[in-house]
Amino acid sequence: MKVYTRTGDDGTTGLFGAGRVSKSHPRIAAYGTVDEANACLGLARSAIAQALAARHVGESRRIGERVEGRPPALPDSEGLRVAEADALLARLQNELFVLGGDLSAPRETAYPVPRVEPHHVTAIEADIDRLTADLPPLKHFVLPGGTPAAAAVHLARTVTRRAERLTVDLAALEGVSSDALRYLNRLSDLLFTLSRWLTHDAGAPEPVWAPIADSAAAGTEADVSQQAAGTQGAGPRDD
Repeated sequence: MKVYTRTGDDGTTGLFGAGRVSKSHPRIAAYGTVDEANACLGLARSAIAQALAARHVGESRRIGERVEGRPPALPDSEGLRVAEADALLARLQNELFVLGGDLSAPRETAYPVPRVEPHHVTAIEADIDRLTADLPPLKHFVLPGGTPAAAAVHLARTVTRRAERLTVDLAALEGVSSDALRYLNRLSDLLFTLSRWLTHDAGAPEPVWAPIADSAAAGTEADVSQQAAGTQGAGPRDD
């Protein structure tokens, strides 16, 4: 099958079982942005694969240290945890394909189309609860960043929010599944939580918002600047 068909050269594209519309149609904007979020998740998975490869190299070095009689470094028990995060992202990528198909097929489409269902939403809620239980309490606004994988997940979160806004716009014009809207709303919450989890799992500092104005009462301007520099990226503290 050829990648190009030339049928879209006039600025239109085909909906799933429902004729053709302009490529600027709100429905195209909605599911196109879902595709964009999926690409961001692919970027995050690529970063996770690189991190796992680096850990594998570290483990090989530790094995070499044992063979040579040197004291080995601490064992790396986190690789499996990150692999689980990758599996979660793989599942979400597949679900976003379902969501894209759902949005590309108007509700009156007669052809059977896989749709987002309530169990997709409840599964995401369970993921959020599980990851949250493994994190310190959230005490600050978090800035996008952390590890490369976490930063990519943050990017996916913002694109998901845009997809939600566009889907709300579409719902005001045409019928859209309420489950699709709920899924997008919950997905951005999961991606926020997962980005924090990836940062903490890697032992990296969590970038947090530390506005100078809120700290002015703590001391002189120089003291405030020093405090901000020490707080930025430190994340919530347990003490």
